[in-house]
Amino acid sequence: MELTQAALNDLLDRIAAPGGRLHLPADVDPHALVELLDGRYGAARTLVLEGFTDPTADESCGTALLPVLEGRGETIRAWAWGDQWIGAGTARDGEGAVRAVLATAPRRTQAPPVGGPGEGEDWVDRLVAVTGWTPPARQPGTDWARTEADLGTPLPRDYKRMVDTFGSGSFDGYLDLSQEPETYLREDGLLIWAGTEHEDLYCWRTDDGDPDRWRVTVRSFDNVDVPFDCQTAEFVCRILLDPRHRFTMARYFDTHWFMSYQDLG
Repeated sequence: MELTQAALNDLLDRIAAPGGRLHLPADVDPHALVELLDGRYGAARTLVLEGFTDPTADESCGTALLPVLEGRGETIRAWAWGDQWIGAGTARDGEGAVRAVLATAPRRTQAPPVGGPGEGEDWVDRLVAVTGWTPPARQPGTDWARTEADLGTPLPRDYKRMVDTFGSGSFDGYLDLSQEPETYLREDGLLIWAGTEHEDLYCWRTDDGDPDRWRVTVRSFDNVDVPFDCQTAEFVCRILLDPRHRFTMARYFDTHWFMSYQDLG
């Protein structure tokens, strides 16, 4: 069986909602299957390795797939995608043979309301809750002192917390979080902290000496600047949750996630 993106779509369509598993033909290479899914859904988490489930795994790591696999998983990787978990790797079939397997299960997060954070919570905490994100045990750090020295300016604290918490990747597979701000709009008074596949650039207007007072400005794909009276993490939360926001992502997915581009273990 030739593995292509079209073939993968067909396989996923064969798994009945709300979830289930599909043992694939013996000639399917499970490593090629995982690589194909990595290319579509970003880096995966290891849920089962050599027949043993990761004891630290919880709902945020795809444990909803475990009942679907009925304890037959040998090596299983898990990806979040909207309201679904996608799992792939190897599992024993009904005759005990180890074969490539593809599985899905419902994914749920406790999405907070659109309003501001609750007591003892800030916008980065809320963003973690919205996406159901659990940082990996080994998260590469950013040398912020070097980055800020190279830029010649300190950076907003909530942005640095976002990068330290989420790492390299994109929200809903759409909004790419820059690990270091891009500077090619600096002559316009803007630093770029994220971008989208629609070529909108999410920036700060750097006209205040205190970076924690920098407000978000979107440089749209048609070269129009749209200012917002909020900071980085609040802006991302609002476009994920508020369907009335000018740059909303809420109309595409009801359940949100962070697609990581780095090894999650």
